[in-house]
Amino acid sequence: MWNLENSFNNHLSFIRISYAKNPPHSPPHNPHSLTFSLPHTNLKERKKELEEPNMVALEQVEHHHHHEKTHVHVVNNDNNGSCDDDFDPSAPPPFKIAEIRRAIPKHCWKKDTWRSLRYVLRDVLIVTAFMALAIAFSSWFFWPFYWLAQGTMFWALFVLGHDWKSIVGHILHSFILVPYHGWRISHRTHHQNHGHVEHDESWVPLTEKIYKNLDNTTRILRFTLPFPIFAYPFYLWKRSPGKEGSHFNPYSKLFSPDERKDVLTSTLCWIAMFSLLIYLSFAMGPILILKLYGVPYSIFVMWLDFVTYLHHHGYKQKLPWYRGKEWDYLRGGLTTVDRDYGWVNKIHHDIGTHVIHHLFPQIPHYHLVEATESAKGVLGEYYREPEKSGPIPLHLIKYLLHSVKHDHFVSDFGDIVFYQTDPQHSSDKSK
Repeated sequence: MWNLENSFNNHLSFIRISYAKNPPHSPPHNPHSLTFSLPHTNLKERKKELEEPNMVALEQVEHHHHHEKTHVHVVNNDNNGSCDDDFDPSAPPPFKIAEIRRAIPKHCWKKDTWRSLRYVLRDVLIVTAFMALAIAFSSWFFWPFYWLAQGTMFWALFVLGHDWKSIVGHILHSFILVPYHGWRISHRTHHQNHGHVEHDESWVPLTEKIYKNLDNTTRILRFTLPFPIFAYPFYLWKRSPGKEGSHFNPYSKLFSPDERKDVLTSTLCWIAMFSLLIYLSFAMGPILILKLYGVPYSIFVMWLDFVTYLHHHGYKQKLPWYRGKEWDYLRGGLTTVDRDYGWVNKIHHDIGTHVIHHLFPQIPHYHLVEATESAKGVLGEYYREPEKSGPIPLHLIKYLLHSVKHDHFVSDFGDIVFYQTDPQHSSDKSK
């Protein structure tokens, strides 16, 4: 039986036809789909350009004239989502980004330099105290606690450095072996193109063609745990499969000519920090430096990959990725996912409030929770309330496991695509 649904938004309209028992938001690994076009009239121009620091494209201009087409998408899907069947997350939202902005209190946009600096001083003092305690106690009873706590604090320093656009961010990121400007520029690209299959930068989905051309070693490292949660250092050196360049090379395709000096500066700072670690290894012994710095660094990398992956993957309802005319800044940002990390929320500065952070990266971390609560009334069903965590966010492991097992590639074709599964790689024989 077929179900015909007409959904009209303020400025865009679409017609979606789908099997009645299967919602359109959860395509299987081999969906049978067909896209064609119908003439559409009286579609108004959508455009709201917002001025944000370090942002080039906050909302892509979409002109819909009478001679353009409205897409009809027919999909045969598996129902593996537990959300309302009437809601299609790939449908253009009935609100504009300016409406979300107006819902957020004015004080949430203001940065307090001294307040931000207090967070930095607090976290640096905690990191220093942990190191002093580890050297003082130096017992195998204390080391496991130290590794977990210090690695989490390294991750907190990374989040703070993410907010700073000055020498403070440079110092924080260099300490944890992150090339500040190289990463800052690629992360800006990520924000400007979030949710875009080709142009996004962080955990971007592989197209089917790229996926099938991966060698076995790369495929195992990308899609077999625990390897993906140790990917960050390799990403800094070589980026993701299908993309070229390095965060350390000023002449990489990631950077424009006028950014090369900044990238070179960050690479030299990275080399200085790495050289300091080598010197301390000779002066204090490599085992001690491994325990003081090496293991916490690995925990930090695990946190970074775990958090950033789950902000863009692993939701119980499959979420769309876009390309072509279907992508715009707002729709791409709405594909991100908020997460609750329990007691870690405040330690890593509420980075789990990721939707608002992506739409408005200039909002400081200490206002993200309030800004998110204020925006929910506008976002409606496009905001996915995060599952509440216990003291330790163990509930998120199941989403990571499921996503790595089933989210392998997206179609080479189509402007709205969903993750598909390689049945040869997935151990779940029921799919």
